[in-house]
Amino acid sequence: MLELPESYSISKQIYQTLKGKRIKNAVANTSPHKFAWYFGDPNNYSLLLTDQTISDCKAVAGQVEIYAGNIRILLNDGVNIRFFEKGTKIPAKHQLRIDFEDDSSLVCSVQMYGGLWVYQEGENENPYYLVAKRMPSPLSSNFTKSYFDTIFQEANKTNLTVKAFLATDQRIPGLGNGVLQDILFYANIHPKRKINTLSSDEIDGLFDAVKTVINRMAVEGGRDTEKDLYGKNGGYHTILSKNTVGKPCPVCGSIIKKEAYLGGSIYICESCQRLS
Repeated sequence: MLELPESYSISKQIYQTLKGKRIKNAVANTSPHKFAWYFGDPNNYSLLLTDQTISDCKAVAGQVEIYAGNIRILLNDGVNIRFFEKGTKIPAKHQLRIDFEDDSSLVCSVQMYGGLWVYQEGENENPYYLVAKRMPSPLSSNFTKSYFDTIFQEANKTNLTVKAFLATDQRIPGLGNGVLQDILFYANIHPKRKINTLSSDEIDGLFDAVKTVINRMAVEGGRDTEKDLYGKNGGYHTILSKNTVGKPCPVCGSIIKKEAYLGGSIYICESCQRLS
């Protein structure tokens, strides 16, 4: 699933690969998917996109926003985004395919759920998108310790767990259940800890981990549990993930465990991340 490191690295790849390419054709919803969401009628996407030229691409939290003239293509966290050179076999099933004049293609598919929105600039009033555009990213200098303290103090009034604080209610857009695992490992904090039990030093460490881990993930091309624009695994080697469960912790040697919690899985080292 796309989270901030992947949207950052894939947006960079799209900019480098697609900038200046002119769109020859676009098709959407040729393989209907119950949980593929579109902006308006997907049958209009070809009319909106044909003859437009890719000019930019930016990460919007866990979303990728492509600029094509006055048209925006927004792909969110459940969309697999792949680039295919001329002559490369393209998957038969997809939810959005954009063909360029040089016969290369951008193909987007949804496995579980995902949004593939094409619209005129300024039309998208989705709250999730608008909040992501407005709030500072951990990759930016605007995401300061004082800003983090503000959102932490507000959340502390509701006695949340650390996982709920980091990964729910758009407090930090683009930081989801996947990214938070290594953040909490480096902060030595269990995801089930109540935030009102954290010491000031632990809060400082959590902020530092949010900044440093997400930055490292982004710089290294996303996590190794996810694919980039070319279908390759990201270069950041996760410590806590589906790839490492059942293996020894690289710090203490304890076995990494998996549990179900808050609608998803958590991966923990019970020695490094004590609950109490």
